[in-house]
Amino acid sequence: MNQPLLVTATQKAGPRLTLAIGALVVLLLVALPLLSLLPADHALQVSAYTLTLVGKILCYAIVALALDLVWGYAGLLSLGHGLFFALGGYAMGMYLMRQAAGDGLPGFMTFLSWTELPWYWAGTQHFAWALCLVVLAPGLLALVFGWFAFRSRIKGVYFSIMTQALTFAGMLLFFRNETGFGGNNGFTNFRTILGFDITAQGTRAVLFLLTVGLLLASLYLCWRLTRSKFGRLLTAVRDAENRLMFCGYDPRGFKLLVWVLSAVLCGLAGALYVPQVGIINPSEMSPTNSIEAAVWVALGGRGTLIGPLLGAGLVNGMKSWFTVAFPEFWLFFLGALFILVTLYLPKGVVGLLKKRSQP
Repeated sequence: MNQPLLVTATQKAGPRLTLAIGALVVLLLVALPLLSLLPADHALQVSAYTLTLVGKILCYAIVALALDLVWGYAGLLSLGHGLFFALGGYAMGMYLMRQAAGDGLPGFMTFLSWTELPWYWAGTQHFAWALCLVVLAPGLLALVFGWFAFRSRIKGVYFSIMTQALTFAGMLLFFRNETGFGGNNGFTNFRTILGFDITAQGTRAVLFLLTVGLLLASLYLCWRLTRSKFGRLLTAVRDAENRLMFCGYDPRGFKLLVWVLSAVLCGLAGALYVPQVGIINPSEMSPTNSIEAAVWVALGGRGTLIGPLLGAGLVNGMKSWFTVAFPEFWLFFLGALFILVTLYLPKGVVGLLKKRSQP
Protein backbone atom coordinates (compact mmCIF):
# COMPACT_ATOMS: atom_id res chain seq x y z
CA MET A 1 0.00 0.00 0.00
CA ASN A 2 2.82 2.38 0.87
CA GLN A 3 5.08 1.30 -2.01
CA PRO A 4 3.52 3.56 -4.69
CA LEU A 5 3.66 6.51 -2.30
CA LEU A 6 7.32 5.79 -1.59
CA VAL A 7 8.13 5.54 -5.27
CA THR A 8 6.33 8.81 -6.02
CA ALA A 9 8.10 10.58 -3.16
CA THR A 10 11.48 9.32 -4.35
CA GLN A 11 10.84 10.46 -7.90
CA LYS A 12 9.78 13.93 -6.74
CA ALA A 13 12.64 14.30 -4.29
CA GLY A 14 15.25 13.28 -6.87
CA PRO A 15 15.33 16.45 -9.01
CA ARG A 16 14.88 18.67 -5.95
CA LEU A 17 17.75 16.99 -4.16
CA THR A 18 19.93 17.33 -7.26
CA LEU A 19 19.13 21.03 -7.57
CA ALA A 20 19.79 21.56 -3.86
CA ILE A 21 23.19 19.86 -4.09
CA GLY A 22 24.03 21.82 -7.24
CA ALA A 23 23.09 25.13 -5.62
CA LEU A 24 25.20 24.26 -2.57
CA VAL A 25 28.22 23.47 -4.76
CA VAL A 26 27.82 26.74 -6.67
CA LEU A 27 27.59 28.73 -3.44
CA LEU A 28 30.73 27.01 -2.18
CA LEU A 29 32.59 27.81 -5.40
CA VAL A 30 31.52 31.45 -5.22
CA ALA A 31 32.58 31.64 -1.57
CA LEU A 32 36.11 30.30 -2.22
CA PRO A 33 37.50 33.42 -3.98
CA LEU A 34 35.83 35.66 -1.42
CA LEU A 35 37.45 33.72 1.41
CA SER A 36 40.83 34.02 -0.34
CA LEU A 37 40.64 37.79 0.15
CA LEU A 38 40.67 37.43 3.93
CA PRO A 39 43.88 38.17 5.88
CA ALA A 40 46.47 35.39 5.86
CA ASP A 41 46.11 34.77 9.60
CA HIS A 42 42.31 34.34 9.39
CA ALA A 43 41.03 30.83 10.11
CA LEU A 44 38.77 30.78 7.02
CA GLN A 45 41.32 32.18 4.59
CA VAL A 46 41.73 30.10 1.41
CA SER A 47 45.31 29.89 0.16
CA ALA A 48 46.36 30.86 -3.35
CA TYR A 49 47.43 27.25 -3.97
CA THR A 50 43.96 25.90 -3.15
CA LEU A 51 42.25 28.54 -5.27
CA THR A 52 44.55 27.81 -8.21
CA LEU A 53 44.08 24.05 -7.88
CA VAL A 54 40.28 24.27 -7.80
CA GLY A 55 40.31 26.78 -10.68
CA LYS A 56 42.44 24.40 -12.75
CA ILE A 57 40.03 21.53 -12.06
CA LEU A 58 37.08 23.73 -13.10
CA CYS A 59 38.82 24.45 -16.42
CA TYR A 60 39.26 20.72 -16.90
CA ALA A 61 35.58 20.25 -16.06
CA ILE A 62 34.65 22.55 -18.97
CA VAL A 63 36.80 20.38 -21.26
CA ALA A 64 35.02 17.27 -19.97
CA LEU A 65 31.65 18.91 -20.61
CA ALA A 66 32.70 19.83 -24.16
CA LEU A 67 33.90 16.27 -24.80
CA ASP A 68 30.65 14.84 -23.45
CA LEU A 69 28.74 16.96 -25.94
CA VAL A 70 30.46 15.28 -28.90
CA TRP A 71 31.03 11.81 -27.42
CA GLY A 72 28.04 11.33 -25.16
CA TYR A 73 25.43 12.81 -27.50
CA ALA A 74 26.90 12.66 -31.02
CA GLY A 75 28.91 9.46 -30.59
CA LEU A 76 32.19 11.09 -31.70
CA LEU A 77 35.02 9.93 -29.45
CA SER A 78 37.67 12.63 -29.77
CA LEU A 79 41.19 12.00 -28.53
CA GLY A 80 42.35 15.45 -29.58
CA HIS A 81 40.50 17.91 -27.36
CA GLY A 82 43.76 18.70 -25.60
CA LEU A 83 44.85 20.49 -28.78
CA PHE A 84 41.85 22.85 -28.72
CA PHE A 85 42.40 23.50 -25.01
CA ALA A 86 46.07 24.32 -25.60
CA LEU A 87 45.33 26.59 -28.59
CA GLY A 88 43.05 28.73 -26.45
CA GLY A 89 45.73 28.80 -23.77
CA TYR A 90 48.44 29.82 -26.23
CA ALA A 91 46.25 32.59 -27.65
CA MET A 92 45.85 34.07 -24.16
CA GLY A 93 49.50 33.38 -23.39
CA MET A 94 50.59 35.46 -26.39
CA TYR A 95 48.76 38.46 -24.95
CA LEU A 96 50.24 37.88 -21.49
CA MET A 97 53.75 37.57 -22.91
CA ARG A 98 53.34 40.85 -24.79
CA GLN A 99 52.16 42.51 -21.58
CA ALA A 100 55.18 41.18 -19.70
CA ALA A 101 57.61 42.28 -22.44
CA GLY A 102 56.25 45.79 -22.79
CA ASP A 103 57.56 47.43 -25.97
CA GLY A 104 60.24 44.77 -26.48
CA LEU A 105 60.20 41.17 -27.59
CA PRO A 106 59.18 38.30 -25.30
CA GLY A 107 62.06 36.85 -23.32
CA PHE A 108 62.39 33.60 -25.27
CA MET A 109 62.62 35.52 -28.56
CA THR A 110 65.41 37.67 -27.17
CA PHE A 111 67.21 34.52 -26.03
CA LEU A 112 66.93 33.09 -29.56
CA SER A 113 68.31 36.37 -31.00
CA TRP A 114 65.11 37.20 -32.87
CA THR A 115 64.85 40.81 -34.02
CA GLU A 116 61.13 41.08 -34.76
CA LEU A 117 57.84 39.42 -33.99
CA PRO A 118 56.45 36.81 -36.40
CA TRP A 119 53.48 37.97 -38.46
CA TYR A 120 51.00 35.85 -36.51
CA TRP A 121 51.89 37.73 -33.32
CA ALA A 122 50.53 40.96 -34.81
CA GLY A 123 47.84 42.55 -32.67
CA THR A 124 48.34 40.20 -29.73
CA GLN A 125 49.11 43.16 -27.47
CA HIS A 126 45.39 43.94 -27.58
CA PHE A 127 43.17 41.96 -25.22
CA ALA A 128 40.18 42.05 -27.58
CA TRP A 129 42.18 40.46 -30.41
CA ALA A 130 43.53 37.84 -28.01
CA LEU A 131 39.95 36.91 -27.11
CA CYS A 132 39.14 36.61 -30.81
CA LEU A 133 42.12 34.28 -31.25
CA VAL A 134 40.93 32.21 -28.29
CA VAL A 135 37.72 31.48 -30.21
CA LEU A 136 39.03 31.53 -33.79
CA ALA A 137 42.13 29.33 -33.42
CA PRO A 138 40.40 26.18 -32.10
CA GLY A 139 37.14 26.98 -33.90
CA LEU A 140 38.64 27.29 -37.38
CA LEU A 141 40.86 24.25 -36.90
CA ALA A 142 37.86 22.20 -35.79
CA LEU A 143 35.81 23.56 -38.71
CA VAL A 144 38.39 22.58 -41.34
CA PHE A 145 39.17 19.22 -39.79
CA GLY A 146 35.51 18.39 -39.17
CA TRP A 147 34.41 19.42 -42.65
CA PHE A 148 36.84 17.03 -44.33
CA ALA A 149 36.30 14.23 -41.79
CA PHE A 150 32.49 14.33 -41.83
CA ARG A 151 32.37 14.89 -45.59
CA SER A 152 34.30 11.63 -45.97
CA ARG A 153 31.96 9.97 -43.42
CA ILE A 154 34.84 9.06 -41.14
CA LYS A 155 33.59 7.86 -37.77
CA GLY A 156 34.24 5.36 -35.03
CA VAL A 157 37.75 4.30 -34.22
CA TYR A 158 39.14 5.90 -37.39
CA PHE A 159 37.86 9.30 -36.26
CA SER A 160 39.47 8.80 -32.85
CA ILE A 161 42.81 7.88 -34.44
CA MET A 162 42.70 10.95 -36.68
CA THR A 163 42.02 13.30 -33.76
CA GLN A 164 44.85 11.73 -31.78
CA ALA A 165 47.19 12.13 -34.74
CA LEU A 166 46.11 15.77 -35.08
CA THR A 167 46.94 16.65 -31.48
CA PHE A 168 50.24 14.73 -31.65
CA ALA A 169 51.23 16.67 -34.78
CA GLY A 170 50.31 19.92 -33.04
CA MET A 171 52.44 19.01 -30.03
CA LEU A 172 55.46 18.26 -32.23
CA LEU A 173 54.98 21.54 -34.09
CA PHE A 174 54.82 23.63 -30.93
CA PHE A 175 57.87 21.90 -29.48
CA ARG A 176 60.00 23.50 -32.22
CA ASN A 177 61.64 26.81 -31.32
CA GLU A 178 61.25 27.97 -34.92
CA THR A 179 57.47 28.19 -34.60
CA GLY A 180 57.74 31.16 -32.23
CA PHE A 181 55.81 29.69 -29.28
CA GLY A 182 58.62 29.18 -26.78
CA GLY A 183 59.54 25.61 -27.67
CA ASN A 184 59.31 23.01 -24.92
CA ASN A 185 59.29 25.72 -22.22
CA GLY A 186 56.22 27.42 -23.66
CA PHE A 187 55.00 30.67 -22.11
CA THR A 188 55.54 31.59 -18.46
CA ASN A 189 56.57 34.46 -16.17
CA PHE A 190 53.36 36.40 -16.72
CA ARG A 191 53.06 39.68 -14.84
CA THR A 192 49.91 41.61 -15.64
CA ILE A 193 46.53 41.17 -17.30
CA LEU A 194 44.60 44.29 -18.31
CA GLY A 195 47.01 46.28 -16.13
CA PHE A 196 46.36 44.23 -12.96
CA ASP A 197 49.01 42.17 -11.20
CA ILE A 198 48.28 38.59 -12.24
CA THR A 199 49.52 37.18 -8.91
CA ALA A 200 47.41 39.50 -6.73
CA GLN A 201 44.70 37.81 -4.70
CA GLY A 202 42.03 40.09 -6.15
CA THR A 203 43.01 39.15 -9.71
CA ARG A 204 43.04 35.46 -8.84
CA ALA A 205 39.59 35.79 -7.30
CA VAL A 206 38.17 37.47 -10.41
CA LEU A 207 39.68 34.84 -12.71
CA PHE A 208 38.21 32.10 -10.52
CA LEU A 209 34.75 33.70 -10.64
CA LEU A 210 35.00 34.01 -14.42
CA THR A 211 35.83 30.30 -14.60
CA VAL A 212 32.78 29.44 -12.48
CA GLY A 213 30.64 31.68 -14.68
CA LEU A 214 31.94 30.04 -17.87
CA LEU A 215 31.30 26.58 -16.44
CA LEU A 216 27.71 27.44 -15.50
CA ALA A 217 27.06 29.15 -18.84
CA SER A 218 28.51 26.17 -20.74
CA LEU A 219 26.44 23.75 -18.70
CA TYR A 220 23.26 25.73 -19.35
CA LEU A 221 24.00 26.00 -23.08
CA CYS A 222 24.69 22.28 -23.41
CA TRP A 223 21.58 21.46 -21.36
CA ARG A 224 19.37 23.59 -23.61
CA LEU A 225 20.91 22.07 -26.73
CA THR A 226 20.53 18.48 -25.59
CA ARG A 227 16.92 19.01 -24.48
CA SER A 228 15.91 20.58 -27.78
CA LYS A 229 15.10 19.03 -31.14
CA PHE A 230 18.76 19.51 -32.03
CA GLY A 231 19.72 17.30 -29.09
CA ARG A 232 17.31 14.57 -30.17
CA LEU A 233 18.83 14.66 -33.65
CA LEU A 234 22.31 14.39 -32.13
CA THR A 235 21.21 11.30 -30.24
CA ALA A 236 19.84 9.91 -33.49
CA VAL A 237 23.22 10.54 -35.14
CA ARG A 238 24.84 8.55 -32.35
CA ASP A 239 22.38 5.64 -32.32
CA ALA A 240 21.18 5.28 -35.91
CA GLU A 241 22.87 7.63 -38.39
CA ASN A 242 21.71 5.66 -41.43
CA ARG A 243 18.07 5.80 -40.33
CA LEU A 244 18.41 9.54 -39.77
CA MET A 245 19.68 9.97 -43.33
CA PHE A 246 16.77 7.83 -44.58
CA CYS A 247 14.41 10.30 -42.86
CA GLY A 248 15.87 13.13 -44.94
CA TYR A 249 18.35 14.69 -42.50
CA ASP A 250 21.99 15.37 -43.34
CA PRO A 251 23.98 14.43 -40.20
CA ARG A 252 27.13 16.21 -41.36
CA GLY A 253 25.83 19.64 -40.45
CA PHE A 254 24.78 18.57 -36.95
CA LYS A 255 28.09 16.85 -36.25
CA LEU A 256 30.10 19.78 -37.58
CA LEU A 257 28.19 22.32 -35.48
CA VAL A 258 28.54 20.42 -32.23
CA TRP A 259 32.20 19.62 -33.04
CA VAL A 260 33.09 23.30 -33.54
CA LEU A 261 31.11 24.36 -30.46
CA SER A 262 32.96 21.77 -28.38
CA ALA A 263 36.33 23.03 -29.66
CA VAL A 264 35.43 26.65 -28.83
CA LEU A 265 34.44 25.69 -25.27
CA CYS A 266 37.82 23.98 -24.86
CA GLY A 267 39.59 27.08 -26.15
CA LEU A 268 37.78 29.32 -23.66
CA ALA A 269 38.68 26.91 -20.85
CA GLY A 270 42.33 27.05 -21.92
CA ALA A 271 42.26 30.85 -21.96
CA LEU A 272 41.16 30.91 -18.31
CA TYR A 273 43.55 28.11 -17.36
CA VAL A 274 46.73 29.94 -18.39
CA PRO A 275 46.50 33.11 -16.23
CA GLN A 276 45.51 31.04 -13.19
CA VAL A 277 48.20 28.35 -13.48
CA GLY A 278 50.85 30.69 -14.89
CA ILE A 279 52.25 28.50 -17.66
CA ILE A 280 51.34 26.90 -20.99
CA ASN A 281 53.58 24.53 -22.92
CA PRO A 282 53.21 21.84 -25.61
CA SER A 283 52.77 19.10 -23.02
CA GLU A 284 49.15 20.26 -22.71
CA MET A 285 48.69 18.92 -26.26
CA SER A 286 49.95 15.49 -25.29
CA PRO A 287 47.63 12.67 -26.45
CA THR A 288 47.77 11.41 -22.86
CA ASN A 289 45.86 14.50 -21.71
CA SER A 290 43.14 13.93 -24.30
CA ILE A 291 42.83 10.28 -23.28
CA GLU A 292 42.63 11.39 -19.67
CA ALA A 293 39.72 13.67 -20.60
CA ALA A 294 37.93 10.63 -22.04
CA VAL A 295 38.45 8.90 -18.68
CA TRP A 296 36.79 11.85 -16.91
CA VAL A 297 33.71 11.52 -19.10
CA ALA A 298 33.57 7.72 -18.87
CA LEU A 299 33.97 7.73 -15.08
CA GLY A 300 31.31 10.35 -14.51
CA GLY A 301 28.89 8.98 -17.09
CA ARG A 302 28.78 10.08 -20.71
CA GLY A 303 25.61 11.60 -22.06
CA THR A 304 24.68 13.08 -18.68
CA LEU A 305 26.42 16.53 -18.67
CA ILE A 306 26.75 16.46 -14.87
CA GLY A 307 28.68 13.19 -14.90
CA PRO A 308 31.75 14.53 -16.75
CA LEU A 309 32.02 17.41 -14.27
CA LEU A 310 31.98 14.90 -11.44
CA GLY A 311 34.49 12.68 -13.23
CA ALA A 312 36.88 15.58 -13.88
CA GLY A 313 36.75 16.55 -10.23
CA LEU A 314 37.32 13.00 -8.97
CA VAL A 315 40.15 12.10 -11.33
CA ASN A 316 42.03 15.39 -10.96
CA GLY A 317 41.58 15.31 -7.21
CA MET A 318 43.14 11.84 -7.15
CA LYS A 319 45.84 13.01 -9.56
CA SER A 320 46.82 15.87 -7.27
CA TRP A 321 47.35 13.39 -4.43
CA PHE A 322 48.88 10.59 -6.52
CA THR A 323 51.47 12.78 -8.26
CA VAL A 324 52.76 13.85 -4.85
CA ALA A 325 52.58 10.51 -3.01
CA PHE A 326 53.23 8.03 -5.87
CA PRO A 327 54.15 10.01 -9.01
CA GLU A 328 55.57 7.03 -10.90
CA PHE A 329 52.33 5.02 -10.55
CA TRP A 330 49.83 7.63 -11.74
CA LEU A 331 49.64 6.50 -15.37
CA PHE A 332 49.24 2.87 -14.29
CA PHE A 333 46.42 3.87 -11.96
CA LEU A 334 44.78 5.92 -14.71
CA GLY A 335 44.86 2.98 -17.12
CA ALA A 336 43.49 0.61 -14.50
CA LEU A 337 40.74 3.09 -13.68
CA PHE A 338 39.65 3.27 -17.32
CA ILE A 339 39.54 -0.54 -17.57
CA LEU A 340 37.56 -0.92 -14.35
CA VAL A 341 35.07 1.77 -15.37
CA THR A 342 34.57 0.14 -18.77
CA LEU A 343 33.98 -3.29 -17.22
CA TYR A 344 31.98 -2.49 -14.10
CA LEU A 345 30.63 1.06 -14.53
CA PRO A 346 29.58 1.33 -18.19
CA LYS A 347 27.23 4.21 -17.30
CA GLY A 348 29.66 5.88 -14.91
CA VAL A 349 29.13 7.18 -11.40
CA VAL A 350 25.91 8.97 -12.37
CA GLY A 351 24.49 5.74 -13.78
CA LEU A 352 25.38 3.95 -10.55
CA LEU A 353 23.66 6.63 -8.46
CA LYS A 354 20.55 6.48 -10.63
CA LYS A 355 20.45 2.72 -10.31
CA ARG A 356 20.68 2.88 -6.53
CA SER A 357 17.99 5.56 -6.28
CA GLN A 358 15.51 3.39 -8.15
CA PRO A 359 13.21 1.43 -5.83
